[in-house]
Amino acid sequence: MQRIRFTPADFARVRLGTTAGPLVESAFAYGLLGRGVGAPFARWRSQVGDRLAQCPLPLSGGSAAPGLDGLIDLIERSGRCVSTDPLAVRSAPGRHFPPAAGDLSLVWRAAVAPYWEHVRAYLETECEARGRVLMAGGVELLLTTLHSKIIWRAPVLEVHDGPDEDIDLDGRGLVLTPSVFLAHRPGRVTRRLAENGPVVLAFAAPPDTRQAAGLWDEPDDSGQSLGALVGQTRAAALHALRSSCTTSQLADRLGISAAGASQHTAVLRRAGLITTRRIRNTVLHTLTPLGVALLKGISPGPAKPAAVGEAARRRPAGPAVRHRDPRQVTGLAAHSTPAA
Repeated sequence: MQRIRFTPADFARVRLGTTAGPLVESAFAYGLLGRGVGAPFARWRSQVGDRLAQCPLPLSGGSAAPGLDGLIDLIERSGRCVSTDPLAVRSAPGRHFPPAAGDLSLVWRAAVAPYWEHVRAYLETECEARGRVLMAGGVELLLTTLHSKIIWRAPVLEVHDGPDEDIDLDGRGLVLTPSVFLAHRPGRVTRRLAENGPVVLAFAAPPDTRQAAGLWDEPDDSGQSLGALVGQTRAAALHALRSSCTTSQLADRLGISAAGASQHTAVLRRAGLITTRRIRNTVLHTLTPLGVALLKGISPGPAKPAAVGEAARRRPAGPAVRHRDPRQVTGLAAHSTPAA
C-alpha cells in the first residue's frame, strides 16, 4: 500500500481538484479494459469494444503492455500528469502522449474522449460534494470518507491495494482528485516527484448504475459544429463557462495550464462571447448572451414585433427604400464579415 505521511503544515495545504487530467484517466481506463467490469460500466465497455474491434489493443497485464503502475509512473516522469489539453490530444492524437505509452492514445480516443464532457461534469459534481464534506468537518473528515480502503491513521493516509511505498509530503500539500475510471482500486498517487509541487492522489469515484445512465451518451454533432467554428478547446471552454469561474478554475475544468486558459479566454472575450471582471487578485469569466446563444446552437432572435412597430412609428417619413436583391445582401455580408 501507499503510505502518505503528513506534517502539520500539510493540513493547510490539502485541496480538491476536478481531475488529474485526461492522460491519467486514459491510463485508468486502460487498466479497467483488461478486467471484468460491473453493471455501471457495461454499456461503456460494449461501446469501447466496438471501436476497438478493428484495432486490437494489448491490455494491461499482457507481456507486451506496461502495467497500470508503470504507465502512471511513465506519465508522471514525462511531465504531463495534470496540464494536458484533452481536446488538443483529440485533434492531434499521440502528440501529447509519452512515446513509450504505445497504445494509450488509442485508449484516449476510443474509451475516454467521446465521454469527456460528461465525465468532466460528473467529476465537478463529485468534487463539489467532497468540498461540502471538507467545509462541514475539516480535512480529517474528508480523508476518512474518500474510500473504504483509504484509511486515515494520523498522521498517515494509507491507500491499500496499490504499490508498496512511503511518500512524505514535507509541507508540499496534497491535491485530491476524483476519478471515474479508477474503479478497480481505491486510489493511486499520480504525481509525487515534483520537489516543490503538491502530491496528487486520485481516488475512486465510479458512478452507480443510475449515474451511469447518462454518462455514456456520446455527444451529438452540435458540439462538433461549435468546435469547427471556434476551435475544440475554446468550445470546451464555453461549455465549462456555463457556470462562471476564474481562470484557474477554468484551467482545472479543462485539464490545461492556467496560461493556456488565459489565452483562450482572451480570444473568447474579443469575440464577445464572454465577459471578464476583476475581483481583487482574480478574474471571473461569464458567458455573454451571444455566448449562451452560440452554445444553444441559435442566433439572437429578431426584435419583438411591438418593438419593431414602435421603431417604425418613430421613423421619419421618407421615400420608399428599394430592397436589394437577396444575393447582393448575402455577398455584402460575406465581404463585410471580419476573418475569424
